[in-house]
Amino acid sequence: MIPGLWKRIPFLSFNHSTLFSGQNLNGQSPTRNNVMSMARFMIPRNILFLFFSVTILIIFYSAISRLIILSFNNELYSHMVLIPLISGYFVYSKRKTIFANKKYSFAAGTILTIAGIIFYLLGINQQIKLNQNDYLFITVSSALISWTGGLIFFYGTKTFRNALFPLLFLVFMVPIPTYVVDKIVFFLQVGTAEVASIFFKLIGITVFREGLIFQLSNVSIEVAKECSGIRSSMATVIIGVILEQMFLRSWWRKAVLLLSIIPLIIIKNGIRVTVLTLLGNYVDSKFLTHSWLHKGGGIVFFMPIIIMLIGILWLLKRSET
Repeated sequence: MIPGLWKRIPFLSFNHSTLFSGQNLNGQSPTRNNVMSMARFMIPRNILFLFFSVTILIIFYSAISRLIILSFNNELYSHMVLIPLISGYFVYSKRKTIFANKKYSFAAGTILTIAGIIFYLLGINQQIKLNQNDYLFITVSSALISWTGGLIFFYGTKTFRNALFPLLFLVFMVPIPTYVVDKIVFFLQVGTAEVASIFFKLIGITVFREGLIFQLSNVSIEVAKECSGIRSSMATVIIGVILEQMFLRSWWRKAVLLLSIIPLIIIKNGIRVTVLTLLGNYVDSKFLTHSWLHKGGGIVFFMPIIIMLIGILWLLKRSET
């Protein structure tokens, strides 16, 4: 036996305050009755939560693996792999505040974890009736609910409240239900068509319009679903959420920044449709079919929107000081 080994192991040393128990013995020797209570804290809650997280990964492995595949094959969800990293950054940067009052919350954590598993089983039961998007919405939401329940179980409701933003940010990992996607896309289509119509009038171009279809002298274009810009819209919203959390304090300024994203997106889409239509009508019709600007030039119109969003952020930040 190595001399003093007992004292060198923090969780077995009786004159050492345990890291996760919240008890400080202040150098006092525990009585025999204290030994059993100390044993409850010999395995730190961090390790227990790690085991719990691994268990959640195993239970929801099918849904998580399909989500990863979706993120690499669907441009609308290509951001998903970055969401846990960004959320983890916010947790790490505020870790002292978030975990300042950690405390087991057995009842609340257990209820939420079980609720997530039940929701998951319901999703599996309805899998045949659901498309991949809606199925993953249910199963991935279930995984997040159950994992959040574990967080509350091991660290308490105060920790949950302190970590509310990073936890809510994880919602961006959840695929949007098909019904909601269709409604968003249609809203963006209509908004884009209205803005493009305004631009055509301002420029003085004669256009015959019927709904989402525009007829010019040489070309006819339709503001299709692909013109809605939903992928860039999702990216803009995520960037806006990150910016408001990092730089703004008051809730109403945060709301103003996020609400400003909607008109910016629609204006951006309208500019893109107008520019491509004019190029197709007066330069070469291929600008509307085979050009790089049509298929992959979204970044050209995306960056000005980000610059304007940062400008709005600067004005809001300046008003706080």
